[in-house]
Amino acid sequence: MTLELSAVVAARGLDVSFSVADGETLALLGPNGAGKSTVLQVAAGLIAAGRAQVVLGGRVLTSAGGPGAVTQVPPHDRQVALLAQDPSLFPHLTVRDNVAFGPRSRGESRRRSREAADRWIAEVGLEDLAGRRPGQLSGGQAQRAAVARALAAEPRLLLLDEPMAALDVAVTPALRQTLRRVLHGRTAVIVTHDVLDALLLADRVVVLDEGRIVEEGPCTEVLARPRSAFTARIAGLNLVRGVWRDGSVATAAGQRIVGEAAEGVPGDGASVVAVFPPTAVSVFLTAPGGSPRNELPVTITEVEPHGSHVRLRAGELSADVTPRAMADLDLAPGSSAVFAVKATEIAVYPT
Repeated sequence: MTLELSAVVAARGLDVSFSVADGETLALLGPNGAGKSTVLQVAAGLIAAGRAQVVLGGRVLTSAGGPGAVTQVPPHDRQVALLAQDPSLFPHLTVRDNVAFGPRSRGESRRRSREAADRWIAEVGLEDLAGRRPGQLSGGQAQRAAVARALAAEPRLLLLDEPMAALDVAVTPALRQTLRRVLHGRTAVIVTHDVLDALLLADRVVVLDEGRIVEEGPCTEVLARPRSAFTARIAGLNLVRGVWRDGSVATAAGQRIVGEAAEGVPGDGASVVAVFPPTAVSVFLTAPGGSPRNELPVTITEVEPHGSHVRLRAGELSADVTPRAMADLDLAPGSSAVFAVKATEIAVYPT
């Protein structure tokens, strides 16, 4: 069931256009306020866009701002299910009756609705809790029940707006595995801030920033080769913007960064990004000189534990050092340092 969506919502600064293939799960990533939830609301028919085209499986759900009559199919008639952070289960109904609500609202008999509910309750692993009411469920159990309720309605498109954001860390993996199983072969769009959700649940990713698409493509490719600061940050990579000049990246701050062009040598003056992991950064109190490497003078802004290492942040840049090295350097927020990176550790991509 393919989805074609383009929308302009001037009041929210949104202007996007993308498609989702039949059976594909697309992840929408981006900072807060980028417009991710607005995209889902347009797809679900919850808000009207000044200019929009939403087509699901050849059926026009929304058409506005162009030639011809305006079309806005109401939310209940779109065959689109939206699952948000709040499960929003009916508090007076049992889990089974909550899940059976979708089939019943489509006109199915009570018996067939119960059969469908039991099937989806088993799919999300809540058989033993089918007779409980939402107030008797944990957060993770309630969210799994909400997943079952959404799928029992047999939507042609499933929209998920950060479904795990409000859950405890301990229960998130179980729900993630449930979603991974039930999303397989289903057309879906999931909004998330968690890079692991994108990698495990989605086939492709679209990155939004200030209402515009800044990156899109297969998840592993986008996260391994980020073109935006947000994507680099969630992928745990450093990213420096500049232009290609005389075989290196010239930054707005007047620095020159030597790296290896990953997709062919850019043309002189082309906009590029230099990308490298924090583990590739060596930290010194003064410029080391000697062997050829990039030396970036920085001011430390944050010091935080990061697994078995310590992560030093300097604005948009970060470096990982061992606790022993941290003790020797004696750095704190406000300290001056030099981040040094070998050219072979830096990949340069066009933007």
